[in-house]
Amino acid sequence: MGGMVELNAEDPLAVVVVAVIRSGDVARLRELLAERPDLATARIGDRTLLHVVTDWPGNYPGGPATVAALVEAGADVDARFTGSHAETPLHWAASCDDVPVLDALLDAGADIDAPGAVIAGGTPLDDATAFAQWRAARRLVERGAHMTLWHAATLGRLDLLRAAFDGPGQPEPAEVGDLFWGACHGGQLEAARFLLDRGADLDRIPRWENLTPLDAAIRGGDAEVIAWLREHGAARAS
Repeated sequence: MGGMVELNAEDPLAVVVVAVIRSGDVARLRELLAERPDLATARIGDRTLLHVVTDWPGNYPGGPATVAALVEAGADVDARFTGSHAETPLHWAASCDDVPVLDALLDAGADIDAPGAVIAGGTPLDDATAFAQWRAARRLVERGAHMTLWHAATLGRLDLLRAAFDGPGQPEPAEVGDLFWGACHGGQLEAARFLLDRGADLDRIPRWENLTPLDAAIRGGDAEVIAWLREHGAARAS
């Protein structure tokens, strides 16, 4: 049977394989893959079966074993979603805070810094930090993901922030404000203090969301950062 298999979501085979993947029935998945070797590279609409494993909310039973079965059968670990973005399964695992599947994808050779995220066309780490998936974000850093100053602020990496401000080409005021917003979004009090001391706008509203740092901290639920911002007179957007 030549060519890529393309299914729609209502196709009986698609219904079966999605149910098998989400239930964690790896033995049945292997049977299906043996019966239909072309299934490993099949698409259901705009996603692959590895995207099914990592689809929201993720953390399905047997996720790592499912990844291994699909990759062994020929699935492309870096296959792209074909729609409004070009995210890989690793982007989706990062967006679901699914650390075991994230590890399984990386162990299978996934590109840790693959571009294409819904967040500015960025990497899985961009997704994880934007969507407050902090376990996945930290695991990506542990596994060697490239870090920007935004990532450093959201994860409280004062070493990287200090290095940026101590060296040449220091961040512009607008970037300092965005980094401060990111630190509050991530519940990183020491990073927020550091950035406020370096001129960050206490009530910075970034271009991507109509929320102030206080709004972001409230959404994240970090009581210490919320209290500190209020002590400094921080305002909400509304």
